[in-house]
Amino acid sequence: VVVFGDDYKTRDGTCIRDYIHVRDLARAHVLAIDACDRASEVFNLGVGGEGTTVLELIAAARKVTGREIPVRIGERRPGDPARLVASNERAEKELGWRAEHSDIETIVASAWRYYESRRAARDAHATARR
Repeated sequence: VVVFGDDYKTRDGTCIRDYIHVRDLARAHVLAIDACDRASEVFNLGVGGEGTTVLELIAAARKVTGREIPVRIGERRPGDPARLVASNERAEKELGWRAEHSDIETIVASAWRYYESRRAARDAHATARR
């Protein structure tokens, strides 16, 4: 994994981002569809916290998967902000939405379970075709 920059003014020098669980994202879409009476609306969605650094995300992935994930520090990407997290105030106020899954390990574990189930299904399909 290439980490683009490790000299930002953040907890560990890597960019901070908001990572959201796909179920929270889907639930927000359903609530927005049900609530919006105009052609379109815009709602920022986030976990409502301080965000997660890139290295924290990688550490969570290592812990959840039990696998070593090699990291190479690359150059910063032009224009990358050090911190980019969403305020979900409007979504909470107008839709009653708040992220149910805010812990990065929980989010990664859910994604990993899905990936593993899909891999198992592909393997079973490949075996059945032989």
